[in-house]
Amino acid sequence: MTRLLIVDDSPLMRQLLAEIFAEAGDFEIEIARGADEALAKLDSFSPDVVTLDIHMPGMDGLTCLDRIMIERPTPVVMVSSLTEEGADETLEALELGAVDFIAKPRGPLSLQIDDIASDLIAKVRGAASAHIPRSTRLAERVRRQRVAGRSQPNAAPAALPARHRRSAAASARPRPSGEGLPAVQAVLVGVSTGGPPALDALLGPLPTDFPWPLIIAQHMPASFTGPLARRLDRACAIRVVEVSHPAPLEPGTAYIGRGDADLLFSRRAGIPHVLAAPIQADRLWHPSAERMVESARTVFAAQALVGVLMTGMGYDGAQAMAELRRDGGHVLAQDEASSVVWGMPGALVALDGADMVLPLDNLAPQLLAWAAR
Repeated sequence: MTRLLIVDDSPLMRQLLAEIFAEAGDFEIEIARGADEALAKLDSFSPDVVTLDIHMPGMDGLTCLDRIMIERPTPVVMVSSLTEEGADETLEALELGAVDFIAKPRGPLSLQIDDIASDLIAKVRGAASAHIPRSTRLAERVRRQRVAGRSQPNAAPAALPARHRRSAAASARPRPSGEGLPAVQAVLVGVSTGGPPALDALLGPLPTDFPWPLIIAQHMPASFTGPLARRLDRACAIRVVEVSHPAPLEPGTAYIGRGDADLLFSRRAGIPHVLAAPIQADRLWHPSAERMVESARTVFAAQALVGVLMTGMGYDGAQAMAELRRDGGHVLAQDEASSVVWGMPGALVALDGADMVLPLDNLAPQLLAWAAR
């Protein structure tokens, strides 16, 4: 049985969520009406996973999440709205350590909760087995334990800006050796659960003169991919944009697929373009990494492509990237230890589809090594 702690200030939402997981049959459920009660139950109930509302009176969900990840790191699935404000808050939650999120229905909860039930159960089951490194927020955890009396228990600890953290990490990484791949014309990235922080780690070390475009299929709702692109664009040296219309591929630019579409490629006047296309019903995840790679193969030779498959549930992109490697492309997989969920890259490795299986922090340096002239 998976021990699940449901944290929400709405009695109706608590009831509906509890009913969903009770019917699933493999959850032991505990309820918390707010952040303070949730924090108290971290030790008394020892949940395997927590669902956490962002908007609560008193201590809000982000502050509560911050406390959870410092005091007792536990897989957390955020319950978010589909508004742009909700997207920004959710992305912040993922940076703080949340494993995943579920978007609330737009209409009346009691009428539309069934629309998200299967997705919610799948995300919580996946989160329960997610990898939360013991080093998560370790420095802040140690610092908090040293504060005598915890004079400000509700205060969220200050964190270094993303640029600072990235610069410090990058300076400590050895640059892998490797021959350059001058024929490459594009990098294809598939990622899902745990994706936003992983993308920050992948794109952050790349310089403005990185010679290849990166095209990214991140499983995420449409209202979230635009804010994600803007957030990464502010944090990274390279340009990051959402694909909302056909765009020519340019070096030093990352193109993030829109959440309600798939990514396809074409040549216009001889120039490769990426565009958003209507989703195909037979694809389980969107934007589809599998379809992205298949479409890229119609425009580029295999030798002109590098695939990168990162943390995420399921197997999206694994088969297509394995075939890409067999046909002469180059493929990287994120390793299990650094993945929140080793579904997608694990499926790729099982197919013997990766040239290298690397920790998250080594993916960008390997791309830089391959890009060296």
